[in-house]
Amino acid sequence: MIAVRPENTVFLLLSFEGPDPYSLAGGLGVRMSGLAQALADRGFDTHLVFYGDPFLPSSEDRGNLRLYRWGQHLSRRFPLGVYHGEQEKLQHLTETFPEFATALISDVASQHKRLIVMAEDWQTVPALMETSDRLWRHGIRNHATLIWNANNIIGFDNIDWHRLTFVSHLTTVSRFMKHTMWNYQVNPTVIPNGLSLDAFSAAPGGKNPLQALNADLTFVKVARFDPDKRWLMAMDAIASLKSQTIKVRALVRGGMESYGDHVRDHARHRGLIWESVSYKMGWEEDMAQITADVIEVVNRIPDPVLRGLYHYADGVLANSGMEPFGLVGLEVMAQGGIAITGATGEDYVIPYYNALVVDTDDPEEMAHHGLLLMQNPTLAASIRTHGPVTAEQYRWDRVVEGLLYRVADFHTHLK
Repeated sequence: MIAVRPENTVFLLLSFEGPDPYSLAGGLGVRMSGLAQALADRGFDTHLVFYGDPFLPSSEDRGNLRLYRWGQHLSRRFPLGVYHGEQEKLQHLTETFPEFATALISDVASQHKRLIVMAEDWQTVPALMETSDRLWRHGIRNHATLIWNANNIIGFDNIDWHRLTFVSHLTTVSRFMKHTMWNYQVNPTVIPNGLSLDAFSAAPGGKNPLQALNADLTFVKVARFDPDKRWLMAMDAIASLKSQTIKVRALVRGGMESYGDHVRDHARHRGLIWESVSYKMGWEEDMAQITADVIEVVNRIPDPVLRGLYHYADGVLANSGMEPFGLVGLEVMAQGGIAITGATGEDYVIPYYNALVVDTDDPEEMAHHGLLLMQNPTLAASIRTHGPVTAEQYRWDRVVEGLLYRVADFHTHLK
């Protein structure tokens, strides 16, 4: 086995999503940014191709990391985000990326190095397969290791699994995803998502914005308005607690999805008062005047403020019904918060040790967890202590350490 070191290996990462706000549609953009930066910090020449902001430079160097904002003419035509114009971008990527990758691999091979190509999610599959074919035609296929990672199950029915398995090594982010992919007769290697060092940074000023809510229990939920995020379950649990004369308040942040209207209507039907606010400096004073049960923040919450909410909330409702990995739960742990997660991709969770888990669809289970935290401060304190210890094991630098051993194993097979 040949060790993978900066002096003998270059990384090329490929994804629709990336670090620009235009490119961030979910956890994939955060993953790609963290992975690329961790590899670069370790000394590897790292290249990240993604559909980025059309008004920023088409390429940008950040130390050992080079960003390539692909197809900016398409991003200008489709300004609503990375998946706006998805089919046109997919076709463009398939037509243009293989030539770029071949040129890079030729250059890397001339330096007696090897290129690791890591592509993410279904949109990159045609480009990765065409890259493999092109490298064979140019006689340099043996200078590249191709890896394809599944961050979620979206688009799985569009994939030629037999061909993809032939040309690349398959990886995914959790055992749940691994077992799900068995249904497609493939057996990927698990390489988890990671946390950047920023995830461990304390909120500025140490202020508790939730204190102004003056509640017995305060919950936070930050997720897309999507049925998979089990918003209705969260609303039903809050309504159940309220019916027991517990003063419970929830600060939530959803998205622009139309499902949000259904969530708001359902909450009101259950007798919850819903009010919308905007984040701004000094918003603690505004919240002190709000008497609603559910307070929706309608604009972006800055990351440092969000970390503070994760820390100070009595519970963060990360209760997705189907979660490929569950990064929010780890982010909460990094802040010494208490995550109440689902039970699918959250491999890192140990119930009652570093988090609480809802194993069923019954909102009363979540309501019970809320009562448990309120009535057992010793348990809550213990979870807050153990969470950061778990999160430390998922720092990107530690995840990359394991990734490099895996890649060294992949070197022994021509894919």
